[in-house]
Amino acid sequence: MHRSLLFVPGNRPDRYEKACESAADLVCIDLEDAVGPADKVSAREMVLDYLAGTSHKHVALRINAADTEYYKDDVAALAKSGLKLPFIMVPKVSSLSELKSLDKALADKCGPFFVLIESAKGLVNCEEILSHRMAEYALYGAIDYAGDVGCDDRWETHLYARSRLVAACAANDVSLFDSPYADVRNLEGLEAATRRARGLGIFARSAIHPAQIGPIHTALAPTDAEITHARRVMEAYAKTDGNVALLDGKLLEAPIVKAAEWVLAWSTE
Repeated sequence: MHRSLLFVPGNRPDRYEKACESAADLVCIDLEDAVGPADKVSAREMVLDYLAGTSHKHVALRINAADTEYYKDDVAALAKSGLKLPFIMVPKVSSLSELKSLDKALADKCGPFFVLIESAKGLVNCEEILSHRMAEYALYGAIDYAGDVGCDDRWETHLYARSRLVAACAANDVSLFDSPYADVRNLEGLEAATRRARGLGIFARSAIHPAQIGPIHTALAPTDAEITHARRVMEAYAKTDGNVALLDGKLLEAPIVKAAEWVLAWSTE
């Protein structure tokens, strides 16, 4: 189970290895937002060279968006590379047809898709987009979404978008990552916001600095009280032979047992 993803700029090869050696579960070398137009070509070459030579199995890349002039060259270079990666991050996806086109171009060569939903069109079409057979991960891009619709960055403002993506990802067995927390120095705020996202059903988060990984993992880890309760649930359930029972006066049903199994699974991470 992946809890965290760390972004690293594609035009900073000095940071690739440091990112991979961090505590992040996944690493994404970025060819999109983090790289200016003048560095796009050289960054692509450096990233593909690094990925071809590294022994790390948890690092991949984000290509440029389909509506940019760099997209076709990114895809062509990937298809030619022969790389098999843990994911291909696809930004600003707004329709299922975009993933179908990418799937056709790569023909299962490179790995599953990590889909970014970060626009009004993407959110409106998210259920269909995330039904694509290659969609294995998704990320809510709150900053880009806010720019697209003109909203602010308050938690309540993005509650609907996050909740809709939780349902869409759960329905399609896609792992959802939350948007990076923009204030790199505010680690307490990051941890608190990640706990709120976990409460919605988002069990992973992206980061833009290695220092953010620890607070993300802490926020996503079950508390001692949750682990203790989960163990009591499983012990009580084991005595029921699958029948309905009570625990502390509350009905012990299948959803409660499933939640307890989740807590115990995550407590070992």
